[in-house]
Amino acid sequence: MNTKRRTAAAAALLALLLPAPLLAASAASAAPAAVDTRTTGPELPAPTGRYAVGREDLHLVDRSRTDPWAHTGPRELMVTLRYPAQRGTGRPPAPYLSTEEARLILTDRHMEQVVDPAVFAATRAHARVGARPVEGRYPLVVLSPGFTVPRATLTALAEDLASRGYVVAAVDHAYESAATAFPGGRILTCLACDQVQGEGGHEAVTAVRAKDVSFLLDRLTGRHPAWRHAGLIDTGRIAMGGHSIGGAAALTAMAADQRIRAGIDMDGGLPEPYPAAGIGGRPFMLLGSAASVPGPQSGNWSALWPEFDGWKRWITLDGTDHFGPTDFPAIRDRLGLPHPDAPLPGPRAVELTRTYVAAFFDQHLKGRPGPLLDGPRADAPEVRFHNP
Repeated sequence: MNTKRRTAAAAALLALLLPAPLLAASAASAAPAAVDTRTTGPELPAPTGRYAVGREDLHLVDRSRTDPWAHTGPRELMVTLRYPAQRGTGRPPAPYLSTEEARLILTDRHMEQVVDPAVFAATRAHARVGARPVEGRYPLVVLSPGFTVPRATLTALAEDLASRGYVVAAVDHAYESAATAFPGGRILTCLACDQVQGEGGHEAVTAVRAKDVSFLLDRLTGRHPAWRHAGLIDTGRIAMGGHSIGGAAALTAMAADQRIRAGIDMDGGLPEPYPAAGIGGRPFMLLGSAASVPGPQSGNWSALWPEFDGWKRWITLDGTDHFGPTDFPAIRDRLGLPHPDAPLPGPRAVELTRTYVAAFFDQHLKGRPGPLLDGPRADAPEVRFHNP
């Protein structure tokens, strides 16, 4: 997670969102015009499951820990809960981001003159705020975003899982994003970015996130839960997934917390060395972009692949890049910003991510094995299975 890696991550997102002519102009320090001046933002693909989706946000404070990046005050998390909801209830969907969050995220990637922050912030989702839940007991999936990007970037996946009968907790880890709004009008920026450079930085972040997730599970499933609808959660069926370093943190969190029964790493380099405690044969899936094989993740994943001693899959998607599992391909397409090195259409990238992630959780949390994860399929030629 050194400066070179962070610069590469920023460049990857820039390449994802910008077509070649704009990318070249940005590299030359030109001042390209904003691509869109609409007051409404792009719309994410609608959830595909049987349920409508409700949403509530939680601010959690862990007073047992001093924040490891601010070095003062307790550790804080922002969490968005999505859950199966009754249709026609609740309030309209919440904003994707505040305009200031969007501006800081775009500025971090030198894109504020290319994409209008107000348009990015106005990206439209589907979960209704405070909707009445559909009574029942549902598996819980925790989602952790990539380094420097907020939990909002996993909205399309989170909403779809909730529509299929899951409670989904998407987490923002304080001071690990370019911008995250917290109560009191605070927008926390990435203090961690300058503190995790060099050897061991990647593992330092995953270790912090593992503690964050255990604290979150305590607050959602303990005797006095922080969420009013915590009774929806089946505490015996909990899993975690994440993008980039959030995916790596899924492995670290599983090793530290036996409550997490299954995990998915979406295009993130795994922590090294492999956790000494292992994960006790629990299922784990690597879901990456085609750029990961070959690529930086390829060597890392290959080296640690034998350590997974239970059910496992390594799947890649052709035509995507590092941000393929996030909302960015769909947003890029809606804004008319094709990316020549990631030509898979945004809706298709979202569809495949949703389909294979849901199949994994359905099999390992709901006991519904299906043929989708058994190998290649004619109706999904972009999907490749690997067994190094």
